[in-house]
Amino acid sequence: MNALDSAVQKKIDQWLNGSYDEETKAEIQQKLDEEKFDELTDAFYKDLEFGTGGLRGIMGVGSNRVNKYTFGMATQGLSNFLKKQYPDENIKVMIAHDCRNNSETLAQVVANVFSANGIQVFYFDELRPTPELSFAIRELGCKSGVMLTASHNPKEYNGYKAYGADGGQLVAPFDKMVMEEVQKINSVDEVKFDGNEELIEMIGEEIDEKYLDALTSLSLSKEAIERQSDMKIVFSPIHGTSRKLVPEVLSRYGFKNVILVEEQMKADGNFPTVVYPNPEEKEALNMALEKAKETNADLVMATDPDADRVGIAVRNLAGDMVLLNGNQTGSLIINYMLEAWDAAGKLTGNEYIVKTVVTSYLIDKIAETKNVDCYNTLTGFKYIGQLMTELEGKKTFIAGGEESYGYLIGEHVRDKDAVVSCAIIAEMAAYYKDQGSSLYEALLDMYVKHGLYREDLKSVYKKGKSGAEEIQKMMKNFRAEPPKKLGGSKVVTVKDYQNSTSKDIDSGEVTEIDLPKSNVLQFITEDGSIVSVRPSGTEPKIKFYCSVNSKLMSAEDYDPAAATLDKKIEAMIESLSK
Repeated sequence: MNALDSAVQKKIDQWLNGSYDEETKAEIQQKLDEEKFDELTDAFYKDLEFGTGGLRGIMGVGSNRVNKYTFGMATQGLSNFLKKQYPDENIKVMIAHDCRNNSETLAQVVANVFSANGIQVFYFDELRPTPELSFAIRELGCKSGVMLTASHNPKEYNGYKAYGADGGQLVAPFDKMVMEEVQKINSVDEVKFDGNEELIEMIGEEIDEKYLDALTSLSLSKEAIERQSDMKIVFSPIHGTSRKLVPEVLSRYGFKNVILVEEQMKADGNFPTVVYPNPEEKEALNMALEKAKETNADLVMATDPDADRVGIAVRNLAGDMVLLNGNQTGSLIINYMLEAWDAAGKLTGNEYIVKTVVTSYLIDKIAETKNVDCYNTLTGFKYIGQLMTELEGKKTFIAGGEESYGYLIGEHVRDKDAVVSCAIIAEMAAYYKDQGSSLYEALLDMYVKHGLYREDLKSVYKKGKSGAEEIQKMMKNFRAEPPKKLGGSKVVTVKDYQNSTSKDIDSGEVTEIDLPKSNVLQFITEDGSIVSVRPSGTEPKIKFYCSVNSKLMSAEDYDPAAATLDKKIEAMIESLSK
C-alpha cells in the first residue's frame, strides 16, 4: 500500500490532533514518516469492537488496537451502563489481570475510569486467575467486574472481559445494553481518566484464603489422597496466573509430591518457552511432558495464562504419557463426581450437571445412569454460568464443562475454573491409583460401561469478504437441504438453533428448542452420531464438531475401535466441508 485511505487518514488526524498523550502521537508520526501504511491502516481502519464478551486484540496505538484509550472508552461505556442500571446504589466493581504485557498499566487505567465515575473499585494487588475474579465479584457483592486477559492468544494480544453481578460473563440482555453504551462513546474526551484514589481498594490474600477454602471443601476422597499423597504430579502454569494457587490448593488437598516446571513458573507475558500458551496444543505441554519422563510422574497438568482452562496427560497401559482431549477430561470429571456423590449418599434427585451442545454426549449418558439432570447450553461458558444462576437455590450444581478444556466443579464461581479442576483431576488420579487402577484405565472402563465416544473439531477457513459470504452460503444451503446421510447412517433429526427448532425428519414433527438463538445447526443420525456446524463469531471460519460412538466390549478393543470411529469422523466432516 502506497498511500492511506481517506477514512483512515481522517482517523489518524483525529488522534494526532486530539486529547491523546504525546508518546502516542509521536509513535503514530514515526509510522507515518517511515511510510508504514499497511500497519497504520490495520491499526485505524475501524474501532476495536466491544462484543458480547468484551474486547480482544493486538496491543499498540490506534482505534483498532488494545491501548489505554480503547480500554478507557470501554470502561466509560460500562460505567454509564452500571449507573443507569443501579441508579440509587453504591456500585462496586472488581478488577483483575493476568500476566499479559501491559496488563498492570491497563488495569490501573480501568480502575481510574471506574473510580472517576464514582464507582467503588476493588483491585487485586497482583495478577490473579479469571475464576478468582468471578469468586471475588460474588464474595464482595460487586455489580460488575473486568478481567484483563487474552486467554491463550499469542503474546501480542490483550483483552477485556466484562462480568455481571452473578460473577458470570455478561449475557442477554445486559451484554447488548453494555455494547450500546460503549458504542455511544464517540470521543476519548468523554472518558473520565482521572481516578479517585479514595474509591480504589487493593485486595489480596484475604480473598485468596476464602477462594482456597471454597475449593478445598469440594474434596471427596480425602482418605485415598492420604494414602497416595506421594503420587508424582507435574504442573505448569505456562507463565500464567495459577503459579501460586494451583500448587497451594494441591498442597491443601494433601498432595506432597508436586513437581513444578520451574522454567514456566515465572509470570511472563512473552511466554518465552512456548509458541502459544494454549494447553490444547501438545507443544505447550512439551516441557511438562519431558519433566514427567524424567521423574516417572503419574499425571501432567498445565493451565492457560488466566487459569480458566487446563490440559492433562496420563500414562497409558504401556506406561507412556498420552494427552487427553477436553471431552475425555470433562467426561472423567463428571463420571468421578457422580460416582463419588453416589457413594457418599449425596444424590437426592435434585442435582444437575451442565455442558454445551458441542461437548461429548457421553456426559449425558453418564448422567442418565445416575438419574442426574444434564442440561445442554449454547457454546460458551457464560451460558453455563447463566443457567447456574437461574437454578441457584432450586437445584444443586455438581459440575460442568465444555470440550475446549474448561471445567467447573462446585458453585463458588460462574466461569470455568482450572484451579479447582487441577485439584479434582489430581484427586481422581489418587482415587483410581488407590484402587490399583489409573486415570487411563478409568477412561477405558467408562467407555466399556457407557459406550466409546470419539469427537473431533475441524475448522475450515475462508478468507476475506468473499470468504464470509461463502460461509453464509454454506449455512443457508445446509438449512435448505440438510444431508440425508452421514457416515452411512440416516439423518433423523435436524436442530436449528437460529430458528429454535428441532425437526424429526421421518414424521416431520417440529418441536421448539428452549435456548437463546444462535447460528448453529446440528445433524443427528440413526446411530447416534452428531455433527454440529457453526460459523466462528470472531474469525473467518466455519467449525464442524463431530461426535460418533459405538459399543466397546472390552478395554483391549479400544485402539482398533477408536481408529475405526476416527475414520468415520474424517469421512463425515469431509463430506460436509467440501
